[in-house]
Amino acid sequence: MSNKISRRKFLGNTAAATAAFTIVPSNVVSGLGHKAPSDKLNIAGIGVGGMGHANLNNMKTENIVALCDVDWEYAAGCFKDFPNAKKYYDWRKMFDEMGKSIDAVVVATPDHTHAITAATAITMGKHVYVQKPLTHSVYESRLLTKLARKYKVATQMGNQGNSGEGIRQTCEWIWNGEIGDVVEVHAWTNRPIWPQGLERPKEVMKVPKTLNWDLFLGPAPDRPYNSIYHPWNWRGWWDFGTGALGDMACHILDPVVMALKLKYPILVQGSSTQINTESAPHAEIVHYTFPARENLPKVAMPEVKVHWYDGGLLPERPKELADGEVMGRDWNGGVLFIGTKGKLMCGCYGMNPFILGRKENPVVPQVLRRIPKAMEGGHEQDWIRACKESPENRVQPSSNFEYSGPLNEMVVMGVVAVRLQDLKRELQWDGENMKFLNISDSDVIRVVTSDKFEVINGHPHFDTKTATINAREAAESYIKHNYRAPWTLPPMPADV
Repeated sequence: MSNKISRRKFLGNTAAATAAFTIVPSNVVSGLGHKAPSDKLNIAGIGVGGMGHANLNNMKTENIVALCDVDWEYAAGCFKDFPNAKKYYDWRKMFDEMGKSIDAVVVATPDHTHAITAATAITMGKHVYVQKPLTHSVYESRLLTKLARKYKVATQMGNQGNSGEGIRQTCEWIWNGEIGDVVEVHAWTNRPIWPQGLERPKEVMKVPKTLNWDLFLGPAPDRPYNSIYHPWNWRGWWDFGTGALGDMACHILDPVVMALKLKYPILVQGSSTQINTESAPHAEIVHYTFPARENLPKVAMPEVKVHWYDGGLLPERPKELADGEVMGRDWNGGVLFIGTKGKLMCGCYGMNPFILGRKENPVVPQVLRRIPKAMEGGHEQDWIRACKESPENRVQPSSNFEYSGPLNEMVVMGVVAVRLQDLKRELQWDGENMKFLNISDSDVIRVVTSDKFEVINGHPHFDTKTATINAREAAESYIKHNYRAPWTLPPMPADV
């Protein structure tokens, strides 16, 4: 076989090899401090076995240059779809090796590692797209919000309904006064659809060869591997997830926060089925009270009470809803807005809103920017658009961290209220300072550590054990986690 090669073929092969192995950040290509729309971003994905894979598929217009996952078997499908991307277990190594050539990062790891990965990326000047819930704790949400502001990067939380038509209709109808002043809201989900209410397993399993368990744990306390945690089922475990409230409220409460211009609640109280030290409960209810806000031209914004239900629980059915009709016309969940002149319902993600008792939807002025195909990749593409714009001229993505940070703070603060329910009181929340005002140094909560039941000789026998925990210390650790060494967050920036 001849070893001769033509000059044209040699140059073509050399160019192809250079393109494959030399990744130049797109700001170098454009040389302008922003990217022309025709320039492609170099995007890295962290946590690509689940939703991260779906997000990256909606970003195929760009260069997917690096993929990082702690479980290479779980991530195999994404690796196959992007064969030219360099693969990593550890995102820290990825940033060390490729940081200068990465423009933007998608974070879709378990909840407890959202903040540390995204915060690191932001401090490197990278744009970030972070799956919902934005973070695992209130403090982490505040941190990402302030870091994004300081470093002027484009940000987006992965609550894709926020870019949709339904949430915009809901807002515009309410702002036009179609149901009067909203004074009460009920929101619900059919989740969890994963195991919850569990005790920590005693069995210690062998870690699969394709999984780096220590990297999965990240900043969470050390514990032995068990297949019940990963993949996907981590959502129900306090150290890794936030239960049904954290998982779905960023979708379902999104139209509530956006339409009513909510920020920090002032009161909260949670209740649930049995709660233990390890896992979120099977079902829960959370009651929030928000203060009055500045009135709009056609509608007032009085104090409003927002009620959350999950685990199959539902609010009282409105009498105006036809018999046999699904609440919100969506099995996954929905929202009921109660105003002084009427009631509005929508489904999960704010989809398909309708006003009870009306045959036709109202026709009102469209005042919000529309995002095409929001639920089919438009949410991700709108973030990509913003990444390519200069900070001075950027049209912010709909769920940028200035909006989604406070939204997520409210959601995960509700998770804390559920965990503190043994205080048996409505908790006063100081949102600005991220603390409860009516928990004393001497307050304690009792939380189940194990619960056994058996029938002996025809009689029920219960063996329930509890731990007594200082409530203030617990609240502080739930609001701001104590990270396992050597994992640390960047410092909280001063207000800018």
